[in-house]
Amino acid sequence: MKGKRPTWSVSDSLDELAQLASTAGADVVGITSQQLERQLPTYLGKGKIEELKDIRSKVYFDTIICDDELTPTQQRNLEQAFAKKGTVSDLKVIDRAALIIDVFAKHAQTREGRLQVELAQAEYLLPRLAGQWSHLERLGGGIGTRGPGETQIETDRRLATRRIQKLKSNLEDIRKHREQYRRQRQRSGIPMVSLVGYTNAGKSTLLNALGRAEVTAKDQLFSTLDPVTRRINLPNGTQFLLTDTVGFIQKLPPALVAAFRATLEELFTAEILIHVVDISHPNAPEHVNVVEDVLRDLNVDSKSQIIALNKVDLLNNELDEELKSNLSSFFKSSGVTAVVTSAETGLGLNELLKAIQNNVKSVPNDELINL
Repeated sequence: MKGKRPTWSVSDSLDELAQLASTAGADVVGITSQQLERQLPTYLGKGKIEELKDIRSKVYFDTIICDDELTPTQQRNLEQAFAKKGTVSDLKVIDRAALIIDVFAKHAQTREGRLQVELAQAEYLLPRLAGQWSHLERLGGGIGTRGPGETQIETDRRLATRRIQKLKSNLEDIRKHREQYRRQRQRSGIPMVSLVGYTNAGKSTLLNALGRAEVTAKDQLFSTLDPVTRRINLPNGTQFLLTDTVGFIQKLPPALVAAFRATLEELFTAEILIHVVDISHPNAPEHVNVVEDVLRDLNVDSKSQIIALNKVDLLNNELDEELKSNLSSFFKSSGVTAVVTSAETGLGLNELLKAIQNNVKSVPNDELINL
């Protein structure tokens, strides 16, 4: 928020990481943190590593998930720090970016969604191929450094680059098809509105409530990846098209943003963006800032917005009410229309439709295309 930009606390960020891990199917057995003045080759300090070894002797775990993006060297060194001398580590280390991509892979249902996730995975792994062959460094320069290992890494890079180009080509074909469909909608003159928001803010539930879309809506992160568009009736009898888009999250890997750009292009042609905020979440202000930052990066932050302060039905104490009041006041003072809603109970949906009606250019029903 302008003037007051809440920042994530370490505990809040780690709690979200744990929720991501659970969504991916992991059983989280513990959360820990360490404050360091500089980055280390092992990511964690020796004391923290020994502490985790002691914990592992009592509570077994086979994976460590770090809340930052690791270099290949940090990942390998941290894994080896838990290995017995002369053996390969049986502990797997991954970072936040890899975890988010894994969650996306789990929820990708359509061909487009799977292609986008595969592209993100390939682009994430390509610069890390060198780390998998770092044992060659021990050979030093000169004779012996141009053996099968170097040939293999170049082969892997070439194959990965080729696959990335193929995926981009396939996604470009899908993008062109989507663009043709989008132009058809634009020629009809029917207003286009897109839902945006932090993951799990209730966008899909809101689309279901307004348009009977029957989109998968679960209380977990990134339950919906593919854009879904439905025609919605306004109170004055005219209609508009409402599109649900993929949710955002803090520290979203650049590879994912790039891979899902075709999907996010729905935002470029939208007349209005409905920014859905989970008002019951204690980090709602931070969520708002993350979404605003992504919209700014996509150059769509200047579009007209309506804020849907959603999940009001989950507020049950004075602190929650104070948060609702503060958020409502902030948006109203900044000139943005804010509507308190509950997609689950239907509260405020009529007010949201009226707000959309007051902000879109209407088109007569007899000019609409069939969708």
